[in-house]
Amino acid sequence: MSGFSAEWLDLRESADHAARNAALRENVARAFADRDSSTIVDLACGAGSNLRGLAEYLPAQQKWLLVDHDPALLAAARARLSAWADGSEGEDTLLLAKGARRIEVAFRTADLSAGAAAALEGEIDLVTSAAFFDLVSAQWLEGFAEQIAARRLPLYAILSYSGEERWTPPHAADAQMLAAFHRHQARDKGFGPAAGPRAAGLLGQALERRGYSVEMAPSPWRLGASEAALIQALAEGSAAAVTETGEVSAQMIEDWRHARRAAAGCEIGHVDLFARAAAG
Repeated sequence: MSGFSAEWLDLRESADHAARNAALRENVARAFADRDSSTIVDLACGAGSNLRGLAEYLPAQQKWLLVDHDPALLAAARARLSAWADGSEGEDTLLLAKGARRIEVAFRTADLSAGAAAALEGEIDLVTSAAFFDLVSAQWLEGFAEQIAARRLPLYAILSYSGEERWTPPHAADAQMLAAFHRHQARDKGFGPAAGPRAAGLLGQALERRGYSVEMAPSPWRLGASEAALIQALAEGSAAAVTETGEVSAQMIEDWRHARRAAAGCEIGHVDLFARAAAG
């Protein structure tokens, strides 16, 4: 799988948390409102942002398993969670205090390219992941749906890229750059050809075929002056990806990159998904 640095994940964390669809998140919270505890598996956890964004909406007693292929990111997650918490202790397993919540966190290095089965063992109340499913293939999504449906596990999948981008002010190359970026995004990230903007829809359909009730809602990044550093990083990353395709002239890419680094704002589309097995 293509790697992401802890620094990039830090840069996007506040935008990620602000973008989460609040109504859908409240549905997740209501699903666990009558429980004292919950056990959560976070796939492709990165530096632990998903836990930090979700913990306050889950029961007071929580057990998390954070799963990622990169030991360096798991180490970053451990450090950042310890700093985020009001209190932290433990080595292999972290015991965190955050407000009224007590959170036990275990870490596992795992290659998910062959599927998530190894991460879905034992007691689980919720499977979650953020900004991950658009990187995997349609075939991987189908297999994953089968794996969680076999145990009727609920899924909260956050921030899957939807393919929609709107930059301010417009640039003549926006459409051409976006089309080339989408083709680059469809390349194999270690899971087969990436589903990209189709991911949330494909995953939702796969779960519906297996008897799940699926809710989806938009969760766009809306970035302005206060997110200038993230806007600049997005411009650089998109320009680099398009350069690799060879589909757009170097001059057009450079003009676009220069304009987009100074953009007043942008909206990057994402989709959140909450799926539960039908009662019965």
